[in-house]
Amino acid sequence: MDDPQDIPAWQRLDAAITTSGALTADHVARLAALGVRSVINLALAEHPQALADEAALLAAQGIAYTHIPVPFDAPDEAHFAAFRAALDAGPRPVHVHCILNWRVSAFFYRYHRAVLGMPEPAARALMARQWDPLTHDHPAAPIWARFITPEA
Repeated sequence: MDDPQDIPAWQRLDAAITTSGALTADHVARLAALGVRSVINLALAEHPQALADEAALLAAQGIAYTHIPVPFDAPDEAHFAAFRAALDAGPRPVHVHCILNWRVSAFFYRYHRAVLGMPEPAARALMARQWDPLTHDHPAAPIWARFITPEA
């Protein structure tokens, strides 16, 4: 099955990891059809675009679910540690999402650099498909720029 074109901000990082923005109930069956075995959600449950009952909808499809609510204006090291643990422990293929794929792309930038040792230009290019907090004018971009470069 081809990657879905209708899931917002869809991105395939490799054969076992996909990412996106907000999911809808219709997307859950599509993820199952793609063979996704676990989902990690970095969005806040109370966001207007958050999928209500996401855990139950995924469980009905046999997909494991981990929710790590990351406030957009306050990502921290505990969030990143929980993300790493969930990504490393969960079954694959895994789909990771938030609302716009901005949180997720920043988390994967750090993961690619710190854990996998990916060269910075390659990690930046993957993140920049969604956004680049080092150059974006969003008011929270400076917070995310500090988050993705904690050693700076």
